[in-house]
Amino acid sequence: MKNASLSSLQLELDNATTQMEQMLPPETVTMFEQSILQLRASGLVTGLKVGTQAPDFSLKDQNGTNVTLFENTAHGPVILLFYRGVWCPFCNITLHAYQQASALFEATGARILAISPQSPAYSTTMQTNNSITFPVLSDTGNEVAFRYNIAFKLSKSIRSVYQSIGISLDDYNGASSWKLPLPATYVIDRANIIRLAYVEADYKRRLEPSQVLDMLASL
Repeated sequence: MKNASLSSLQLELDNATTQMEQMLPPETVTMFEQSILQLRASGLVTGLKVGTQAPDFSLKDQNGTNVTLFENTAHGPVILLFYRGVWCPFCNITLHAYQQASALFEATGARILAISPQSPAYSTTMQTNNSITFPVLSDTGNEVAFRYNIAFKLSKSIRSVYQSIGISLDDYNGASSWKLPLPATYVIDRANIIRLAYVEADYKRRLEPSQVLDMLASL
């Protein structure tokens, strides 16, 4: 059931997609779409499944404070939002949408943790740009993303495309590996079991906050 107080996240993402397609050369858009299809077809990064134990982790937030997953699940469900970085407009839209719904999540006893491979300085920028009140964690080297089976390495051809539009993951992530997580949303219960898993190769598609609220209502 869609919460009437929440706007459609996907509608905002679709609008951003249209803007991107108008701004970028057609061949660039085509290469982006081909890279999504290739990643999906590879079947290499499928994410962890519902019903499995969530791997624990401890990462630094935008303030340099260690945040541990199981310490948070001890108080209630945790929503994990894996995103690509502050340079990704679709990630900004998504985190902003979850921030807008944060009071509704808190009313269920749930907490949000957002995770990307970018450095803490860029996590601070993400927090500031979107007025985020929940922890924005830095997963250096995508170590946690690999444990959740959502990390992958960009091909050399797509790296060149990113660089041609001013996106250098070396700078944002402080590493030259050019690895990213698939955008993913997990809900983890107090027993540290994954109760909802949404993993999508197409970064222009994300899980609606209303669907997460529906899941939380069933716990």
